[in-house]
Amino acid sequence: MLYYEFIIVFSVAMLSAFFGVFLIGPRMGTRQTTDIDSHSSEVCFLYKNDDLQHASELAKSVVGLAETDTDWKSLHTQLHKRFQLMPVSTTEISTTPVIVNATDASDKGFVRLTRSGETVHVEIVEPGTSSPTQIHQIKSLEAELATLRMASSTSSHPMWQTNDSGDVQWYNSAYASLYQRIFGEGPDSKQPLFETFAMARQPSGRTRASLQQNNDGGRLWFDVNTVQSGTKTMFHAMDINAVIQAEVAQRNFVQTLAKTFAQLSIGLAIFDRNGQLALFNPALVDLTGLQAEFLSARPDLLSFFDRLRDNRVMPEPKNYHSWRQEIADVIAAATDGRYQETWSLDTGHTYRVSGRPHPDGAIAFLIEDISAEVSMTRNYRAELEMSQSLMDSLNDGLVVFSSAGILQFCNAAYREMWKLDPESSFAEVTIIDSLRDWQKQSHPDPAWGDVRDFVFKVGERAPWDSIVERDDENRLICSVSPIASGATLIRFEKIEDAIQLHPNRLSVIQD
Repeated sequence: MLYYEFIIVFSVAMLSAFFGVFLIGPRMGTRQTTDIDSHSSEVCFLYKNDDLQHASELAKSVVGLAETDTDWKSLHTQLHKRFQLMPVSTTEISTTPVIVNATDASDKGFVRLTRSGETVHVEIVEPGTSSPTQIHQIKSLEAELATLRMASSTSSHPMWQTNDSGDVQWYNSAYASLYQRIFGEGPDSKQPLFETFAMARQPSGRTRASLQQNNDGGRLWFDVNTVQSGTKTMFHAMDINAVIQAEVAQRNFVQTLAKTFAQLSIGLAIFDRNGQLALFNPALVDLTGLQAEFLSARPDLLSFFDRLRDNRVMPEPKNYHSWRQEIADVIAAATDGRYQETWSLDTGHTYRVSGRPHPDGAIAFLIEDISAEVSMTRNYRAELEMSQSLMDSLNDGLVVFSSAGILQFCNAAYREMWKLDPESSFAEVTIIDSLRDWQKQSHPDPAWGDVRDFVFKVGERAPWDSIVERDDENRLICSVSPIASGATLIRFEKIEDAIQLHPNRLSVIQD
């Protein structure tokens, strides 16, 4: 009985194994083939829109993403080195699967992008290899190296690398071209273009250096930047010949201005945009009494005006507490070009001070000694007042017309005699206006026409006299005489006064 049961169990087991081989076995073979043909990858990502949702176990380490790199931009940055046609955003990926091949034709790797709704599945496939991690890293490094090689070889700026002994271990084509231009031969590792040891010790890492050319004797200027990394030092040389030429031109221009300003009698002080004294001339020292050492130290505007006040070169402020505000107002007015004042000092000197804006926020103050001009003006005014007083003391009416017929002067007797006040008129009074007023107050007389012609006559003129009769039955002697600068003096004298002074004058005039 036991033997019979054993036979039954064994038969059932064999039948089960037989069906398992024919039914299950073919399905397993098809799956493996499908996976191999599709080049399934162990490096894959899943994004929803541009946000990372999931990554395979090797994905982040292979691509080089940090834990915080969870956006599409980070993935694009890493893959763009090798796959330059990688989409910038997931919005550029359609529902049709996209294959992005490597930029290098010899690189068989590719990226497969598959969209499903808002999600995008990314696979990095390395055909024919069992180590996708190593292959991707090597290919990425090769792509990055090719980019760096192109950047260094096409750069117009010389670049080179030295070891701790100062020997040149690497250089780009620009360095080789410059070396050939300077030394007439190829680069020598023991003889670099520049003094690299001195440059490497610079704390700022930047040094201005020059090279002497053999062909024309000119100098080439460079701004050399130094970057140290362990025992290696990388140098980058920037051509600054245009900057040097501009600086030389500016320096020559400033020297020319300084020589010009040195000859001026007007004190000049120019302050830069920071409010510090940038330029002054010797006249400023002479006029203000400020020491050249103080001015050479580049004081600011407040210190400059404080020292002027201490030296009593500017008027003493009425309220010292508001002094700072007054100076601030002066600076603001000079910035707009509105500041111009006359300083009358206790020493008897008079200065004209003006402020003018300059380009780039600079301000210029000009100090001019006008003491002689003010004194001359005062003396001239005093002489005019004295002359006016003297003319006003005469009983005869005097009036002066210019060669153009404009009334220049009249005394008090003239204004009283003809009841006229030319100074009260806004417009200029001419000989025509005066003749019209004289004729209104006199009998008709052809002498008025002769007076008009005499005033406008050019050339030699002889003085003459005539008698005119007023409407008030008074008679006047009108004497017309030429004076300096083509002007004409007309004198009105009462006949009674003339007879008393010169009894025979009336008969002479009538004859």
